Amino acid sequence: MVNVSKDNKKRILFLYTEIAGYTVACLNELRKCEVEIFLIRWAVNKEAPFQFNFNDINESTRDQYRNDIELIKYCKEIQPDIILVSGWLDNGYLKVARSFYDKIPTILAMDNNWKRSLKQMISTWISPFFIRNKFSHVWVPGKKQQRFANKLGYSDEKIMTGFYSCDRELFHTYYKNNKKLKSENYPKVFLFVGRYIQAKGIYNLWNAFIELDTENDNDWELWCVGTGEEFNNKVNHPKIKHFGFIQPENFEEIIQKTSVYILPSEFEPWGVSLHEFVSAGFPVIVSDKVGSSEIFVKEGKNGFVVRAGSKDSIKEGLRKFMKMNKKELLLMSEESVSLSEKITPEIWVNKLISLL
Repeated sequence: MVNVSKDNKKRILFLYTEIAGYTVACLNELRKCEVEIFLIRWAVNKEAPFQFNFNDINESTRDQYRNDIELIKYCKEIQPDIILVSGWLDNGYLKVARSFYDKIPTILAMDNNWKRSLKQMISTWISPFFIRNKFSHVWVPGKKQQRFANKLGYSDEKIMTGFYSCDRELFHTYYKNNKKLKSENYPKVFLFVGRYIQAKGIYNLWNAFIELDTENDNDWELWCVGTGEEFNNKVNHPKIKHFGFIQPENFEEIIQKTSVYILPSEFEPWGVSLHEFVSAGFPVIVSDKVGSSEIFVKEGKNGFVVRAGSKDSIKEGLRKFMKMNKKELLLMSEESVSLSEKITPEIWVNKLISLL
């Protein structure tokens, strides 16, 4: 625990389930403002074992609080000026938000797409008693999530977009460091980064690549970075390389030697990794289930959107890139960098601070 005696700085309390490196990038940007940051989070997911440095952030883990009463007591001692809660999975977090509702801005951050499922329909019916009596505002990544927030009963004035931002400075630095090298010798290497689970579309990707390699004589490779429950079932092929999990700050060599980013997910409400790799100057192939494609993909300009769950559609996307020359690929790279500027940690901070 930390000393929570009140000073003149505004205090922002974050109640998170899982966090990632891009979360910390936004919090680090927030540290530049005259605010004090308090973070309570769940333990790190074993399938995404990020390492974090929490400088000047009052950080604790959820399991440090023996019960919800102790959690609420600590949060009240902080005397926050804003509370942000990621999702509604943690009942203790919801109780904290309820205890501060109507006193300060209480923000629900969510990335659920509106799909009109039975579960979502029920959530809209019970929203006045389960959500709207706890949260004054909702912060979502994009338009599909905004529609869900509208269905929950929030007006556009109470909804902010742009909740997810990658660590753009880090990935854009990778772009600048390797721009000259790639302009001289553009790598013919596709790159997938994500968890090894079926929902990421990995098997369709691997099979599509192998079929193309069998049908056409080419010198393209596919590199895959990540871990997960399907890692031991990964496809073995001389032109497919598996690297396991890599911390974002150690991506320099991978980015230097690869060229086109692929995210063929069958379920991906947003997908921050797409923002990361357009920031790094990658042309892209993404499925139509990747929510962040609404901002970071211009069809035919910096990449292609393929049908989720379709090996043939992924195969066609791969084939298009295999036919391109270096000049075409470099133009797509520049377009990706331009699109990446639409959301940044600086923009993220400005939206949050506006509620103060």
